[in-house]
Amino acid sequence: MNGTQDAEGLSRRIAEYIVTTSYEDLSPAVVRATKRSLLDAIGVMMAATTLGTGCEPFADLAREGGAGSATLIGRGASATPALAALANGALAHAIDFEDGHDGAPVHPNAVPIPAALAWAEGQGGIDGRLFLTALAIGCDLVCRMGLALAEDPARHGWYPPPMFGAWGAVAACAKLAGLDADRIVDAFSLLLCSSVCSGEIKYSPLSDMRAVRDGFPAQAAVQAVDLAQRGVKGFAAPLEGKAGFFALYGRSEYDPARLLDGLGTRFEGENLTFKLWPSCRGTHAGIEGALALRGEDPGIGERIARIALTGHPVMAMLDAPHAAKRAPATAIDAKFSLPFTVATALAKGAVTLDSFTPEALRDETVLALARKADFTPMADLPKDAIASGGIAIHMRDGSVREWFVAAPRGAPANPLSQEELVAKFRACAALAAAPDDERAAAIVERIEQLEAMADMRELLG
Repeated sequence: MNGTQDAEGLSRRIAEYIVTTSYEDLSPAVVRATKRSLLDAIGVMMAATTLGTGCEPFADLAREGGAGSATLIGRGASATPALAALANGALAHAIDFEDGHDGAPVHPNAVPIPAALAWAEGQGGIDGRLFLTALAIGCDLVCRMGLALAEDPARHGWYPPPMFGAWGAVAACAKLAGLDADRIVDAFSLLLCSSVCSGEIKYSPLSDMRAVRDGFPAQAAVQAVDLAQRGVKGFAAPLEGKAGFFALYGRSEYDPARLLDGLGTRFEGENLTFKLWPSCRGTHAGIEGALALRGEDPGIGERIARIALTGHPVMAMLDAPHAAKRAPATAIDAKFSLPFTVATALAKGAVTLDSFTPEALRDETVLALARKADFTPMADLPKDAIASGGIAIHMRDGSVREWFVAAPRGAPANPLSQEELVAKFRACAALAAAPDDERAAAIVERIEQLEAMADMRELLG
């Protein structure tokens, strides 16, 4: 849908929503969901300081800018807000363990949270209620943009998740900065000129870019809000314009109603998935099915002739290039491999952060099983079933063992408990470059009571 009356003034309406939405507009369920996302994101970023591929140069660059007002998460150091957003954003997806929205599909907090934390610490005086409101707004906008597009930017060479995330990061930082609607449109315009992500990210298995991709939009968002606050004027219609975001990247094929319906009263942050396994969400149905079948028959891996995997057509990217996905060269490429992750589940009975070490990538038992796997798209699966999938194990004796997973663990219909999420956080925090068990425990408690926090600089301190 393009050029319709519904789309006119879209950027302005989104900006006004950001300005007028308050903490009182958030239901208790939205507040709880936002806290869960914040806890999960901080833990994942901490673990990525030692496990993330390609992250260290970003931290080095941030340190070269000198000590600043924003925390370099998990490193016991600080930097300027823009450089902290860059370095922490590079951690957000580096171990592919952050939350996601299966229906959009996006990682709605991978860019907004590192950007908003850096902005809040840099500005100072931002209380927990305002911060929760900003995160809820930013996450919601990222999800709505993903849901609204009818034409997938990936078909035209782009990689959408960090691009959508940047807009949510601008929304969150603009809310924290107290920008008015005019200035928010300016900030969106500045972002439009400074943040994209090429789909080439999918075709170079030795590249670090897939891991560190969210650092660039997090930095761009902080800088866009900063410049808008200083008075730089932007465009009238950065979202819906003739050369706006939706025209450039979605061929103007989008539904404004998916962006606007229930705006300010319904928040998509309630509908997120939290990962139990540190790999692409598209691998989780296969992992869960493989673990279930192995649980029934622990020695199944030794008698397998072929592994037939099925899932949403978009997950074909997790099976190609064929050779690379069966012998991934890097941790991030292994996390985006259906054959490798499913083979790991079958061979080891678990998929953990240790499943992607250099030694694990060379495990011949796993690689032999991965070579037996193939993937067939299920054309009849709708967009909102993107995480669904099945596994059929063909045994050497001719029998077949099958398992189908409609909603893998962590989905809203099959959620992780708060205890499981806290345990995940503690495990991740213990892997930080500068681990601090006492501080990690304090962060859990502070997030639980975040609405009472007077200054967000207390959270990571």
